[in-house]
Formats: sequence, C-alpha cells, structure tokens
Amino acid sequence: MTPITEVEGRRLALSNLEKVLYPATGFTKGEMLHYYASTAGSLLAHLYNRPVSFLRFPDGPDGQRFFAKNVPPGTPSWVRTADVPRSDGNARQIVVNDLATLMWAANLVTEFHTPQWQADTPAVADRLVLDLDPGAPATVVECCRAGLWLRDRLRADGLYVYAKTSGSKGLHLLCPLEPTPSDDVTAYAKGLAKDAERALPALVVHRMARNLRPGKVFVDFSQNAAAKTTATPYTLRARPEPTVSTPVTWEEVEQCGAPEQLVFRAADIAPRLQRYGDLLGPLINANRARPLPRSGPS
Repeated sequence: MTPITEVEGRRLALSNLEKVLYPATGFTKGEMLHYYASTAGSLLAHLYNRPVSFLRFPDGPDGQRFFAKNVPPGTPSWVRTADVPRSDGNARQIVVNDLATLMWAANLVTEFHTPQWQADTPAVADRLVLDLDPGAPATVVECCRAGLWLRDRLRADGLYVYAKTSGSKGLHLLCPLEPTPSDDVTAYAKGLAKDAERALPALVVHRMARNLRPGKVFVDFSQNAAAKTTATPYTLRARPEPTVSTPVTWEEVEQCGAPEQLVFRAADIAPRLQRYGDLLGPLINANRARPLPRSGPS
C-alpha cells in the first residue's frame, strides 16, 4: 500500500520508498525524499518563484531519462503553476514554492532545473550563470582554473561571484544581477567566454563544437538565454551515485587538485549546511545585485 503523508496540511501519496534508485550505493527513493525534505530550507529559496523543468529518472540514472516542462497529468490542484512564454505560444509549468510541492515533485524522481528569471518577469534575468564543462581528459580541476580567471574578471566588472559544482563533471559560476533582459546577459556572458579563451587559449573554448573541446573547458554562456535552464542548487543529479549540485567556497575552488575533492553526495550536504550555511544565499539578497556592466567585454 502506498503510504499517505501529510505535509503542511497537504495529503501526499509517496510511492515505492524502498526502490533502489542508485544501484552503485543502494540509495533508495525513500532516502531521496528524506534528502529533499532535510535540505528544503535552502533548496526552496533557489526554486522560489521560478518555473521548474524536471529531468525525470523514475528508474534511476541507468533507466529512461526525460525532460518534462509542462504540468504533468494528475498534478494536485493546489500546486502552483505559471505561464511561461515559448516560441510556439505560452505554456504552463510548475512553481515549487513550498515543502508540500517540493515533496510531491520529488516523488516523481527528478532533478530540478530553473531559468535565470522569475515567473512574474519572464526573460528578465536576476542572475548570470556560466557553466564550465570539461572535455575529457580535462576535469573539474581545469574548470576551477578557468573559474578563478572568470571570477577575477567578473569581480573587476563590479559583480559578486559565487560557485557551485554542477553535480556532474563541471562547475557553475553565478552572479546576482539587477533585473536585466536575458538577451543582454547572454551577450555579456558570451563576451566573457571569448575573453577567457583569448587569455587562456590552452585551457578554454567558448564554442560548443565537440572537436574543439577535448582537454579544454567549454564556457557555456548560453544558459543565460531565456529559454534555457540550469541545475538548481542542491538538486540531486541522475548520475551513477547520488551527487548533488553543491555550493562551494572559493578556498575549495582554489585548492582543488583532484576531481574527487569537489564531488558531494546527498549525505554530505547537511554537514556542509551546518558548517557554512547556504553559500549561495547572497544570490537572493537584493543588496548583492549589481547592474550588468554597460560595456561588456569585446
């Protein structure tokens, strides 16, 4: 029988709690739900008022994986949704603003992905993101080297810069912004990526072409586009182990000498939150938001 749980006054049916989602570690669906419940205070702050794209993997990372943007059939009436403009007309997507919605969504077995804008201001970004993606044999170690150059450049342009692991192979840099059209943020980020490639030609590439990427770090600026989304801080990833997109300190980035130093699993997050708090908390602090530099890099 599927257990019924009450969360913030909402009755939820949480299914298949003993199902092993990550065979490499034996991590179960019940443990996934516990992880999301225990990190909800920080995770919800980054999901709040942003339309969510789900990357679902109901049979674990080795099974079928698929993106789901539209409101799924059977969604409870109390789950908030928002209109999201698309090239083929408006659609509706889930907005995860509370614990009950988070647990309902987590029961679908999903990664959470969000845009750089909020539901009431589509295509107007309040943050910038750079996704540093290593091409083998490069690893997150090389991403950290590229990230430090980009950090210094962004700081020189007057922006506050924060970092998190992707939860996969790479590193994400994020900056809080005053509301800015997504197209402008994308153009600025592209200029940054080009400048990084010029400064570090043996390390960085700004184009996605696969033949350019072996041994280098691709600086993906395109995730600032209004239609794109990025793995939300603290989301679990559909990887062989239950790794998490985890905020990190700049000291950890500076000292990274081996990939395993920046791999964090579900069990690591509660102790990190206890030690550091939410390292990405400043992203949602309006006092940290800065205007996009008027003249971006050439």
